Amino acid sequence: MTPHELAIKCAPMIADIGSAYYFVPNTLDAGKERGLGGYQFYFLGRGGVLGDVDPEVVTSAFGYFHPDLVTKIWNKARDTMDPREGARLHLACAAELARTKFADLDLAAFCVAAAAVNDAVNPAGLAQYAGVDAEPLPDDDAARAMQLCICLREARGSAHLAAVVTTGIDVAVAHYLRRPDFYETFGWSDTPSVRPEDRELLDRADALTDDMMETPFAALDPSGAEAMLRGLTEMTAALKAE
Repeated sequence: MTPHELAIKCAPMIADIGSAYYFVPNTLDAGKERGLGGYQFYFLGRGGVLGDVDPEVVTSAFGYFHPDLVTKIWNKARDTMDPREGARLHLACAAELARTKFADLDLAAFCVAAAAVNDAVNPAGLAQYAGVDAEPLPDDDAARAMQLCICLREARGSAHLAAVVTTGIDVAVAHYLRRPDFYETFGWSDTPSVRPEDRELLDRADALTDDMMETPFAALDPSGAEAMLRGLTEMTAALKAE
């Protein structure tokens, strides 16, 4: 399997694992204890790694959300809790879920492989990724594996936004084409005008994203690639198990 193929195969599992903690009961309860609704804690938890910044910065890093929605939720959330503190609480919720779901898994080799990929990511221009990557990793393998997935999820997400901008497709159109059911949830109302070439541009952005993630995955030898896939597969199954 080539690094390019490996990056593509790992992407959906990393995306699911790295976001699995967002709206589970324990995370929602942790936010409520600090006066934050679910969406507020999500915004503060992810965006808080950027620091106490203006909402325009969070809009830039998140990409697909309507600026007015970001401003409304971000300002309310950061008035309630310090953003960096909120980000660390959010990551602590991720660690809690991992220690519950991954307790029976041997993730030592996965952590070594995922760390090698993460260390090979060039953070230039990837602000959201750089923010979460700067946070210290937990010592235990379960929580470390989860946080490395969070980092790699943000790396691909940040790279994808750069690819979308590079191709010239409007971010609102790209979001509508990719996830029309979530278009209004992300703060958009009017259905965007989709040009005939926009689907092709989104395909080009996807391909460019895959190309950008190839180099980090090239850091793995065959045994590292096997450990990466095995760990992702086992964590995916553990998260789905009751």
